Amino acid sequence: MNVLFEEDGGFKAGSIMADNDSSLQVEMPSGKRSKIKSATVLLRFEKPSAGTLLEQATPLAEEIEADFLWECVSDGEFSFLDFARDYYGHDPAPVEATAVLLALHAAPVYFHRKGKGRFRKAPADILAAALASLEKKRQQALAIEGWISELREFRLPPEIGALTDALLYAPDRNKPETKAFETACAETGLTAAQLLFKCGAIKSAYHLHYKRFLHEQFPKGVGFPAVETPGLPADLPKAEVRAFSIDDAHTTEIDDALSVTWLPGIGSRIGIHIAAPGLAIAHGSPLDGVARARLSTVYMPGNKITMLPDAVVQNYTLAGGVDCPAVSIYLTVSDSLEILGHESRLERVHIAANLRHHEVEPWFNEQTVGGVLPDQPFARELLHLWHFANACEGRRGKPSAVQGVNDYNFAIIGDLADPEACTVEISERKRGSPLDKLVAELMIVANSTWGGLLAEKNIACLYRAQTQGKVRMTTSPLPHEGLGVPQYAWMTSPLRRYCDLVNQWQLIACLRGETPSFAQKSAELFAAMRDFEITYGAYADFQRLMERYWCLRWLQQHGVSEIDATVRREQLVKLDHLPLLLRVPSLPGDLPPGQRVHLAIDSIDLLAPELTCRFVRLLGEANPAEAVEEDEA
Repeated sequence: MNVLFEEDGGFKAGSIMADNDSSLQVEMPSGKRSKIKSATVLLRFEKPSAGTLLEQATPLAEEIEADFLWECVSDGEFSFLDFARDYYGHDPAPVEATAVLLALHAAPVYFHRKGKGRFRKAPADILAAALASLEKKRQQALAIEGWISELREFRLPPEIGALTDALLYAPDRNKPETKAFETACAETGLTAAQLLFKCGAIKSAYHLHYKRFLHEQFPKGVGFPAVETPGLPADLPKAEVRAFSIDDAHTTEIDDALSVTWLPGIGSRIGIHIAAPGLAIAHGSPLDGVARARLSTVYMPGNKITMLPDAVVQNYTLAGGVDCPAVSIYLTVSDSLEILGHESRLERVHIAANLRHHEVEPWFNEQTVGGVLPDQPFARELLHLWHFANACEGRRGKPSAVQGVNDYNFAIIGDLADPEACTVEISERKRGSPLDKLVAELMIVANSTWGGLLAEKNIACLYRAQTQGKVRMTTSPLPHEGLGVPQYAWMTSPLRRYCDLVNQWQLIACLRGETPSFAQKSAELFAAMRDFEITYGAYADFQRLMERYWCLRWLQQHGVSEIDATVRREQLVKLDHLPLLLRVPSLPGDLPPGQRVHLAIDSIDLLAPELTCRFVRLLGEANPAEAVEEDEA
């Protein structure tokens, strides 16, 4: 005797070896023996054999039309054996009964399961809805197949093109368009960006990188909400100094300026003047909310996204020819360039000039500072500040700039609305010039002195600390070993960094004798510090990515096929005259840091953006001084 039974949602047939009423021992056509429950048995039969029952019934079941069965059956529950008897008009043979069972089981839209071998026809309205859903899925499957076919041939279906940004930055995997697109990516072996670029949906790799950044960091766009621009404070005393700033040509958020007042018989009074938006932007105000959300200005070649609205920046930037609100620290300096004392003030400072690097460095540089300077505005002050900066650097025992590392300026010529039509110019500038050093040293003095003042007064502050080689932000006045100072607080860029604005609020409260905005161990201060550090790092990563993109564009623009480089470590090299680091797997092993090499450029991928180079030959001897790590800089 054989049995047809249900197991794991399917039907199987086997020969009975032992019948124990509630269970059976059966042998499958494969020879495997199993114990099954009697309740799972649907049919007992002598012929055909267990091995051929399903083989013979399956093609018969495929010939039975589900909609015809549905028309034939009456309402209410029914057994497949009873229905098989009605369908065939006689007591069904085992193969016929099994065929009807398979046909009913294969049409769950038409027939709902109601127990062992029992079914019920679907109500007409439910059947209609189910059939409509099946048809929709069928049409959707056809559409997906058509989209995949077009994408494989690098043609862009309109339905896919309309979702370009979503497919790149936030794909909805429930959408059929996304399923088709991701299948096409897998079949072509291309990334989402590469496939869309080949299909013409991405016109420029620049927009790809920029839009991804905006999606991640500025999902609501870069426009500012309507907030009131605070006016200038009217009760500040006027400083009796003529200050000047030193910046590159593209700087508009001018945070710091300097002044020198000669003190006969004593030495000089050096003023460090920092823009003071903290005098007008109140903690907790809507404008604070704007700055808190952005946390920093975003820089990239040819463009930037400011932390504060332009109107606020214009009110508080240290523009030339204007009396500007400032937080100032005055250093009394002896003729031997020792700091005799310091005093901090809130005041209005007249900014006599905004000096620019490209205008000053031709006559104030490493070659000229040792001789007689030309008769230029602020030449005497600059020279004095230069000597003072050297003295400060000597006292700290740490250089203010890492030697062997250069700064790079990018000039994007053209309209970034059409980046493919833009050209890029990259100029290299040696870091650690006299101008760099005097500004860096004076900012270190201001940040470390003010940080120490707040620590002394037990006022909360955000510090930059470096211990055991690790740089991090903290609310504790820990040493910055890399700078050689007992504490260091960012306070000199309040127009473009939120942590500087926070620290400026604390400093202003200290100077006025008021309760500071943030108490020690403030949860809000900790949250601002954490968010700033994460966001500032993300902005810096984006800036490096865009600089990398424009470096690759520069190589393409100039048709560079071979280039010299310097080994940093292992297979990592830095290309000459570009801020571009990359790995070259074909480099000979064990090349020492500083070894000069000549490379061939094999490929440039602007979408990645990545550059592939191949080792050609060595260039001269290794110079370890050239192997400065970029992260040290």
